[in-house]
Amino acid sequence: MEEWNHTTTGFILLGLFASTKTDLLLLLLVVLIFLVAFLGNSTMILLIYVDHHLHTPMYFLLSQLSLMDLVYICSTIPKMAFNFLSEDNSISIVACGFQSFCFLVIEGGEGLLLASMAYDRYVAICRPLHYPVLMNKRMCLLMITGSWVSSSINSIFHTVYALSMPYCKSRIINHFFCDIPAMVPLACMNIWAYEYTVFFSTNLFLLVPFLGIMTSYGRVLYAVHHMRSSQGKEKAFTTCSTHLTVVTFYYAPFVYTYLRPSSLCSPEEDKNMAVFYTILTPVLNPIIYSLRNKEVLGALKRVSRKILSQKE
Repeated sequence: MEEWNHTTTGFILLGLFASTKTDLLLLLLVVLIFLVAFLGNSTMILLIYVDHHLHTPMYFLLSQLSLMDLVYICSTIPKMAFNFLSEDNSISIVACGFQSFCFLVIEGGEGLLLASMAYDRYVAICRPLHYPVLMNKRMCLLMITGSWVSSSINSIFHTVYALSMPYCKSRIINHFFCDIPAMVPLACMNIWAYEYTVFFSTNLFLLVPFLGIMTSYGRVLYAVHHMRSSQGKEKAFTTCSTHLTVVTFYYAPFVYTYLRPSSLCSPEEDKNMAVFYTILTPVLNPIIYSLRNKEVLGALKRVSRKILSQKE
């Protein structure tokens, strides 16, 4: 195993694929998924910005979710593809810190943002008369700002601490990006205190928002069940099921990765699970919200007609 110290300028990422023809095809598939995710999330942001019918708190929150997904894929997949094609798996300290920072910002911010979206649906369905007051523009901006700022502060702390640790065991990270849980075991120091801070952050940014989401949607589904209007019940149920699908795709791999006992942790399993929330979830979110949302489909048709009419 390669020894090194603080004078080393970077790390080595083992990556997700080996240098074989089969893995090259898998990489091309990942790149295709990246392009679909990039196009899908960019389109969602553009539609919400351009179409005034989507200028509501729910869609402003959704635009931030798409922005976070863009940061996810752009901070990990291009570097992974470049390393594979160039056969150079090195990554500098600065690039590694940037990846860790971006990942932790989105990991924490997306959990808080999904909780905000759940609260928005709770107020809209359970307290519709109070919606203009409880979910006004100021409240929406506070939710968005709070998600970004709080997760950024948490990310700065963990990134700085991880990069300042003395690494003397190896500089080889068994991952396709600089995920701090994959880096920490390489440090030549006792990390039990840091593991407690990770546990605290995980509960604060994942478990607490998850409990809030489940509580909100529990009350929403109860209210939907007692609705008299079949049309309103169908619309509310479709909205809730869409959000819950996204929540499931987001939380399931994180819960499995970060909340299971350390004795059951496996670097290979953690790397494979990371594929879900760094590659698959960003491409599924815009598809789920567009295909199951008549308002988004309507906005897409209106903007498309407007663009075509301008060309003529």
